[in-house]
Amino acid sequence: MSELRRTALFEQHEKLGAKNIGFCGWEMPVQYEGILKEHEACRNGVALFDTSHMGEFFFEGDLLSSGVNEATTVDVLALPIGKCKYGFLLNENGGVIDDLIIYKADKDRLMFVVNASRIDIDFKTIDERLHSGSFTDASDQTSKLDIQGPKAKEILQEFVPFDLDELGFFSFKESEIMNSFALISRTGYTGELGYEVYVDNKTAPLLWEKLIERGAVPAGLGARDVLRLEMGYSLYGQELDKNTTPIEAGVGFFVKYDKDFAGKAALLKQKEQGAPRKSIAFKTNSKRAPRHDMEIWQNNQKIGVVTSGTFSPCLKSGIGIGSVDSKLFDKELPLEINTGRNMQAISLEKLPFYKK
Repeated sequence: MSELRRTALFEQHEKLGAKNIGFCGWEMPVQYEGILKEHEACRNGVALFDTSHMGEFFFEGDLLSSGVNEATTVDVLALPIGKCKYGFLLNENGGVIDDLIIYKADKDRLMFVVNASRIDIDFKTIDERLHSGSFTDASDQTSKLDIQGPKAKEILQEFVPFDLDELGFFSFKESEIMNSFALISRTGYTGELGYEVYVDNKTAPLLWEKLIERGAVPAGLGARDVLRLEMGYSLYGQELDKNTTPIEAGVGFFVKYDKDFAGKAALLKQKEQGAPRKSIAFKTNSKRAPRHDMEIWQNNQKIGVVTSGTFSPCLKSGIGIGSVDSKLFDKELPLEINTGRNMQAISLEKLPFYKK
């Protein structure tokens, strides 16, 4: 078993008494003072997350002739400079190798942000699809801090030499923080006002401590998962994987078909003929949280599985996302999940679960 990797903020997590777990090959904080407190901080104040385990790639070259525009579902030619966009790296069957965000820094310069568990396969896949240009993996040299919550702008503004009001949603700027290069984007995984800050590994601990001094509450992976699920956001390895298409995962609306990309033909076939599986969102009738891989039943038969589930502090009930057989599922009939001890009734919901 290989040793777990640690981010540049590991010592800060230790000082704060974080409870660490193994996650995608990294030793990461799952919580500090408690998931509920950290969730509350993000929804009503400001929470600070270490997401430095994620990967960052940089591309420089001709966006038209290099093959980079066909490598993913994101149309980088149409993407304005200073904007970023969510999309997918697909295989030829339309399965999701990874979901990612691409940042357009200049007419010939991009940054890719990918999931920690997929760094190696993502880099190899994209690199093989390129015909020219420079493509580099800067993941080991880059730290990422997420400042999320209604008071995020108030706390971060002191460290940024431009007015954060200039950043629209899914916009970013290259700038400086503490005399070091930084990229600041108005993005996040929580549904709240927030920013993701990319800095070098030396600057990250200094910025982390300063933000906490100003009132940011450190938050771990546990709160982050609850927050993202309340918004109905997909998680790679649960809603998304190499055998699941964006259409089957309920996120096909992020894909535009006015350009070529690997996996396009498979997705067009599913659009025309229908996907064999579909994603549903549901709420339980109790505070008990549904769990990944619990069976979903309808009409006295198993029709699918839970892909993600948790207790929602905002809804005061269990919530979940599931993948069901399109032909067996009937939205008009009662649904249940098999908890392993009993059958529990669930009701269909529209995403997001959490609405301000």
